[in-house]
Amino acid sequence: MAATLAPAPLRADASRLGDVVPVSLNELRTPVSEELSLFRDRFRDAMRSRVSLLNRVTNYVLRRKGKEIRPTLVLLSAEMCGGIRDETYTAAALVELLHTATLVHDDVVDEAETRRGVFTIHKVWMNKVAVLFGDYLLSRGLLLALDHRQYQLLHTMSDAVRRMSEGELLQIETARKQDITEETYFRIIGDKTGSLIAACLAAGAESAGADEATADHVRQLGEKLGLAFQIRDDLFDYDGADVGKPVGLDLQDRKQTLPLILALENAPENEAARIRRIVRKRKKSPAAIREVVRWVHDTGGVAAARARMEELAADAADGFRQFPAGEAREALIGLCAYVVARKK
Repeated sequence: MAATLAPAPLRADASRLGDVVPVSLNELRTPVSEELSLFRDRFRDAMRSRVSLLNRVTNYVLRRKGKEIRPTLVLLSAEMCGGIRDETYTAAALVELLHTATLVHDDVVDEAETRRGVFTIHKVWMNKVAVLFGDYLLSRGLLLALDHRQYQLLHTMSDAVRRMSEGELLQIETARKQDITEETYFRIIGDKTGSLIAACLAAGAESAGADEATADHVRQLGEKLGLAFQIRDDLFDYDGADVGKPVGLDLQDRKQTLPLILALENAPENEAARIRRIVRKRKKSPAAIREVVRWVHDTGGVAAARARMEELAADAADGFRQFPAGEAREALIGLCAYVVARKK
């Protein structure tokens, strides 16, 4: 039976993340480890082709399997919302096919030579093969949903791809103008990052037979989780030294993210104008980067962005607590804490 949401509001003292133990990505998979093995078989079958070149590229991708976070989210959501069904494996496979396709295309657009320490597909086979392989994965994903008559799944994931594309294009547009508001920032990261995580959780709930209200609820929780995840990524640019990472890479690329945006909003106009002039320069010295990073810290931009991230993650955890207790629910709550605490 599909889960229904608890009607009673949460107690305020149970709503924050202070007592939640973050789960590692390995621990996140534990409640659905057996189901993930079944998913992998479905995923491999979906990628097979009669063309030997496609199969060679597919094997190259499968040997460099990622962390499987997105199919894991589909499985956990389904388990939390009523139980994993055959439809859930189709949803998980479609999610991974679409995600892999977008990564292949992104590498071509970004002219990236490596991903996770190995050569990208377009670097090994050339751009044309990479683009066509990405197109093949997209078509296989669409056919997978159609062959299983999972039309709602097709709508859920197609909408996510639409949003991801719009987010990328909006980011390009705002980067040219060098003028981004807090509202536009959240729209970009919601489309680019939040939409796919939201779709994973919604697809899992739908595959378990959850009603529309429940599927929409977990979709919103996934969106908040995705927003928090991206803000944490953006914060690394300002506190990377604490975790052994370079500081100011986004600033060097003239990217304006939440810590800088919030600092600029709260600063006197003359100070904000001075910082904007530095950020907009195409080439900046290390000293200039350090100055901006220090200014964003001193002005409260980093603290304000971190508070926003923690609020979003805690809100997501609150929402997951409204489902019946179980390992899947607890894993998702732990993921909310992990998003805030992670160091990479």
